[in-house]
Amino acid sequence: MHTDIPTQTDVERLLAVRRPGCVSIYLPTSPITAEANADRIELKNLSAEAVEQLRASDLDAGSVDEIHEVLEDLVDDEAFWARQANSLAVFATPEGARTFRVPNRLTSAVEVSDRFHVKPLLRSVTFPQAAFVLALSQNGARLVEVGADVPALEVRVPDMPRDAASSVGKASLGDRSADRRIQGSEGLKVRLRQYARRVEEALRPVLSGHDVPLILATTEPLGTIFRAVNTYPHLVDPVIAGNPDEATDVALAEASRDVLDAVYAQELADLRDRYAERVPQGRGSDDLAAIARAATFGAVDTVLLDIDETVPGFVGEEDGTITLDAADDAANYGVLDEIARRVLLSRGRVLAVRREDIPGGGPIAAILRYPV
Repeated sequence: MHTDIPTQTDVERLLAVRRPGCVSIYLPTSPITAEANADRIELKNLSAEAVEQLRASDLDAGSVDEIHEVLEDLVDDEAFWARQANSLAVFATPEGARTFRVPNRLTSAVEVSDRFHVKPLLRSVTFPQAAFVLALSQNGARLVEVGADVPALEVRVPDMPRDAASSVGKASLGDRSADRRIQGSEGLKVRLRQYARRVEEALRPVLSGHDVPLILATTEPLGTIFRAVNTYPHLVDPVIAGNPDEATDVALAEASRDVLDAVYAQELADLRDRYAERVPQGRGSDDLAAIARAATFGAVDTVLLDIDETVPGFVGEEDGTITLDAADDAANYGVLDEIARRVLLSRGRVLAVRREDIPGGGPIAAILRYPV
């Protein structure tokens, strides 16, 4: 499977586009090259639907023809279809198309407006399948970078201790020639704590500036000892159990997926609890109109959006008043998308999730910075 996950900058650039004739297309795809032909036919059908909407709009015929050609070129690109993931997102204008191949399964959709429809893409940004795994044992430590779109890769960490014993200047951790205090099981913990501190010091400059989860692959008591000296703020609680010396980088990457799923599930549960606390304070809402106003005023701290829901209409630029339409056309746009854009521009957080993860069971819920 080949993926190219959008970065936060990619999403912000898409959200910033304002021009007639923005086409957004989503379709499920298969990473199996032999099944690509069916996906190409689906894109061709969705492209025809987009062109039909464009021809019914005020966009000039020349621009419509250019968009049609851009989409047809993509359909005909053999090399492109040989490398796909589970879903494809296409954003087209007369000048060209930007595509993203993402690992999550999206439903087919076509949106034509004066802006791109990016909400389905936000799922990949909301819970990126990326992490660092620290494989830590008395025999050594290694840092493995895990990404959704690249193979697992061991990261070179300057000054990483070769093993626990040498890091504390001993031939083995059972050496009793030093201070009498450092003997027995308590002495072992002292040595392991020194070793963990050396590992943490080596990791610090490598992890600085990152915000992805750090997952420990280790055994006890070393795991607890490392947590006590760790300074990286994104070290997660779940651990990859077992002897990491026996695990390949690929095996660690596979195990990290389950850990990330558990971390994100807990994060959603915590957000739902926080939302329930905020509602009596006037700082939690699942009312679409109220959230649109709050987003316009920069009052939304966190918003949860249904990844599969489309609400066509408009949001007032000054007061956030929403006007809903019965169906998509080349003039209106996704109200949920526009709310997401305004929240992101005010440095709020946007989570694209499944309907069952949203408090209240509706298409949207928000935690506010202050009552509006």
